[in-house]
Amino acid sequence: MTDLHELYRDLHRHPELSLQEFRTAGVLADALRPLGFDVTTEVGGTGVVGVLRNGDGPVVMLRADMDALPVEEKTGLPYASTTRATNSDGEEVPVAHACGHDMHATCLIGAAEQLARARAEWSGTLLVVFQPAEELGSGARAMVEDGLFDRFGKPDVVLAQHVGPLPAGFIAHGSGPVMAASDSARITLFGRGGHGSAPETAVDPVLMAAHVVVRLQGIVSREISPSERAVVTVGRLQAGTKENVIPETAEIGVNIRSFNEHIAGIVRSAVERIVRAEAAASGAPREPEIEWHGGTPVLVSDESATGRTVAAFTEHFGAERLIPGATVNASEDAGVFGSAAGVPTVFWFFGGIDFSNWESGRAVAMNHSPEFAPDIEPTLTTGVGALVVAAREWLRN
Repeated sequence: MTDLHELYRDLHRHPELSLQEFRTAGVLADALRPLGFDVTTEVGGTGVVGVLRNGDGPVVMLRADMDALPVEEKTGLPYASTTRATNSDGEEVPVAHACGHDMHATCLIGAAEQLARARAEWSGTLLVVFQPAEELGSGARAMVEDGLFDRFGKPDVVLAQHVGPLPAGFIAHGSGPVMAASDSARITLFGRGGHGSAPETAVDPVLMAAHVVVRLQGIVSREISPSERAVVTVGRLQAGTKENVIPETAEIGVNIRSFNEHIAGIVRSAVERIVRAEAAASGAPREPEIEWHGGTPVLVSDESATGRTVAAFTEHFGAERLIPGATVNASEDAGVFGSAAGVPTVFWFFGGIDFSNWESGRAVAMNHSPEFAPDIEPTLTTGVGALVVAAREWLRN
């Protein structure tokens, strides 16, 4: 029987960036094989797929992501990551499981083990998918394009979950749009370099970028109706090499979140308008470059299928451990699987924070924070249990 606590600590201690999940994929594949699954690796790059056929019945897909983030962990845990890796731009960066994907993968191994041991109690096919590159918004699409459903069978339902800064042991759920669409832009502003003592001889892209960053903050507050939801975040601003040298370029990384394409279109257009207008106002010698990438669609948890799954959660966990109405501005590409297969997706959240351990008034660390790390228990037991209960609801009993 797999020691799930040790598996989690191992994955947490050895995080890997998106599309570099080679060790992680090997560990998870090795954990699946003794359970009787037909295991295939390198699906969509580094993805792992396990298939357990157990007679006639529905095909139920359980999905977990497994990539980490370029974040330096500051949790102080004895199993904290000290890993560094080279990113796609050739830069050395710290790496940490600051989003909880190590917990997701561990929970899926635990659920696969429980379901494999209980084969006499259900029939159908269990399709277990460990997905790479969720943080890039491209991993699910890559697995689909690599023939996921043609090679391993089309599911009747896709089930997935995400750990978050909720009370450990609780499950939060919603139906309809539960996670936002995400679009990212890489913006390059062009100036004219020069000496810091003679700014009149140059065109300063740093000042240009500063004006862009400030103006972008007005899009949601002044161009989007208060009844709609949208977020604009500047997560990256890079320019120059020395304090007395005016550089020739500045780069800005922008991310937007929205819940419908109309609002997303307004925000994208506003970003482009502001960037070009500020470049023109600054006398830029050439037009800025704006490259949109990494789009993730709105994640929709099917209303009927979610209701059926939540009813099973209620019976198993009790209504007092369920939190209704969960909708967040973060994004997830798990919905790509259900959309591609033309089947319902059910998505829920489970808590990972023991609030009794937190000092009064101290902020709770959110996903992507250097201090984010779920308490192993009861988080792990809850996540495993939720996957098992959901799968059993959809498999033939």
